[in-house]
Amino acid sequence: MSSSSLIPTTEPRFRVPDARGRFGQFGGMYVPETLMTPLLDLTKAYDEARRDPAFQQAFADMLRDYAGRPTGLTFAESLTKHAGGARIYLKREDMLHTGAHKINNVIGQALLAIRMGKKRIIAETGAGQHGTATAAVCARFGLKCVIYMGAVDMERQALNVYRMRLMGAEVRGVEAGQRTLKEAVNEAMRDWVTNVRETHYILGTAYGSHPYPMMVRDFHRIISIESKQQILRAEGRLPDAIVACVGGGSNAIGAFFEFLDEPSVRLIGVEAGGRSISKGEHAARFAGGRLGVLQGCMTNILMDGEGQIEGTHSVSAGLDYAAVGPEHSYYREKGRVDYAHATDSECLEAFQLLSRTEGIIPALETSHAVAHGVKLAASLPKEQVIIINLSGRGDKDVWSAARAMGTEIKL
Repeated sequence: MSSSSLIPTTEPRFRVPDARGRFGQFGGMYVPETLMTPLLDLTKAYDEARRDPAFQQAFADMLRDYAGRPTGLTFAESLTKHAGGARIYLKREDMLHTGAHKINNVIGQALLAIRMGKKRIIAETGAGQHGTATAAVCARFGLKCVIYMGAVDMERQALNVYRMRLMGAEVRGVEAGQRTLKEAVNEAMRDWVTNVRETHYILGTAYGSHPYPMMVRDFHRIISIESKQQILRAEGRLPDAIVACVGGGSNAIGAFFEFLDEPSVRLIGVEAGGRSISKGEHAARFAGGRLGVLQGCMTNILMDGEGQIEGTHSVSAGLDYAAVGPEHSYYREKGRVDYAHATDSECLEAFQLLSRTEGIIPALETSHAVAHGVKLAASLPKEQVIIINLSGRGDKDVWSAARAMGTEIKL
């Protein structure tokens, strides 16, 4: 694969974002004045880098030699038989170094930080996969690394906390608010404001102020570049649907991007339905949210009529977030991408199902996509084909999943 294909210099027919970082009415730059200059500098630096063949080649080399791309597209024969309908393929982002799609974006942003002369990296993390990827890449490049993580998430993702520290990162627990991902983002942004001259903030999802949603999407576009080529080789045609879980939305936007101009391909994002779609019991922004501004952009947010952010819940730390990436809000408004949700119980069932049928333990985030994907496959004719983006592996989740299912693992 040529390196020039990895980062898009043109957009699909929707042509977003615009010069102001807007996806229609969504997106933008809603940040303190102290962050406007670094964000404009970052926008300029990325615009130059994405058109620089040397930068693209370095990105392509790292994806291949360090991250382990291309990832496979696996026909899930046993899972297909279980569903009894459409043929199911799994895009194997779980096979990447550090265990998830997150490393695609971290490599791209780390290379950009080095290009900009930044020697200190900060990041937020929920499930710990973005933090782990950031710690790994910072170790590889010799960059100082600080990771912010909610105290609740640190407890349920203790293995990833240890992995981050093992690779030299400083992990700072956040005790404010719900002590989950939203609060970790807040602390990372406070750090960036204070240390902006020497620090780059590697935001982990397709969210926040421009240029982050565009930049993160572009670094994850490789997922759909590969899967489009792979499904054409395997089936001789495009899939009928692609399913991916959606927290902030980075794995999903990467999996969807190359198919946006293919109207025959249904694109389905799956949010966290939690215990139920009632206040404080879920993280399904399209099922219970409204338009608002949070942490840098305008998008769909779980908040009340007075603009107060509502509590969220999900068995998966990576989907436990009150807002969704602005590009997802845009495609939903345009009718190009559909959004569903899976409950905690459906997620845990899918977590076990994929493990038992294919010998692949999915992340709890990914299990939401598996749950909906299997349901969708069962409703479709056997000649149809769907791809489920397997965004991450579930090693990190075994303890918390077992506990959620009533079992304590004792070593």
